[in-house]
Amino acid sequence: MVRRLVTLMAVLLTLAAGAGIGVAGWGWWAYRAPGPAAEARAVVVPRGGIGSTIAALQQAGVLAGGQARALLFRAAVRLTRRDGVLHAAELEFPAHGSMADVLSVLRHAHPVLHWVTVPEGLSSLQVADILDRAPVLSGALPTLTEGGILPQTYDYEWGTPRAALLARMRSAMNAALDTVWRDREAVAEIPDRRTLLILASMVERETAIPAERRMVARVFINRLRQGMRLQSDPTVVYGINRGAGPLGHALTRAELETPSAYNTYTLPGLPAGPICSPGLVSLQAVAHPAGGDALYFVADGNGGHIFADSLADHNRNVAVYRAHRQGMPR
Repeated sequence: MVRRLVTLMAVLLTLAAGAGIGVAGWGWWAYRAPGPAAEARAVVVPRGGIGSTIAALQQAGVLAGGQARALLFRAAVRLTRRDGVLHAAELEFPAHGSMADVLSVLRHAHPVLHWVTVPEGLSSLQVADILDRAPVLSGALPTLTEGGILPQTYDYEWGTPRAALLARMRSAMNAALDTVWRDREAVAEIPDRRTLLILASMVERETAIPAERRMVARVFINRLRQGMRLQSDPTVVYGINRGAGPLGHALTRAELETPSAYNTYTLPGLPAGPICSPGLVSLQAVAHPAGGDALYFVADGNGGHIFADSLADHNRNVAVYRAHRQGMPR
């Protein structure tokens, strides 16, 4: 330590003599002088002590290079140590930040936040792909449970383990399910949280229009009440590719008639499990379904659906939809 201080004093004396100013004056000027960074930039400040911190900041162009500036920065850290400890994290430093500015960031700034968005209605395979590609996360991703995470935007810091972020997503879904289940309208056909989650995942995949979701939920509940097959196309698709994405073609009769644990055309009641991660709107739609006796719905050709109470009305709606499809340009 004594040798370093002697070296520092020798450097300061040499620089001060060349500038025609006193050591204290030069040190104060250098401490407050604008830094070399032409623009604000984020830097990952590693763990490992002041040496690694200085190396990272100089390499990033936040601190001026050279041994003299490094020694002066060490002295500044020591002289201002009562202001707080230096933190290792990804931090954003201002353009032309002085040593004083840099130390303030190292001691008091919040880490840089990154963001990842998981849209509603994605399967566990699709969510895993998003998390695998998300920047600056670390570690392997644990196996996802279908329907187990709440779709929304999450913030995270550099180096956050994927397992930790996934745990937050799971906690968010559990909290949402707890709230929705507690405030639900009791329905005999939805005896537990898992049933609610499965139905919500089906509602999520059946319509992209939030205003329709309570009505879609009512159709499924009415069908369960009457012992009818749910006949949900998205469940058949999930049974074929486990949520890898669109099939690339309309479902064939053979696919609709092939039994699987998710084919609600061939099996009674619910599919074996959720087919995606539903959003909060779909969870609430199942917890608070619309009223009425609707048992059927079909696309209206404009992105929405037409609902019907009887098979006769439904068949008429299907005929209108098919006529609309035939009249569309190819």
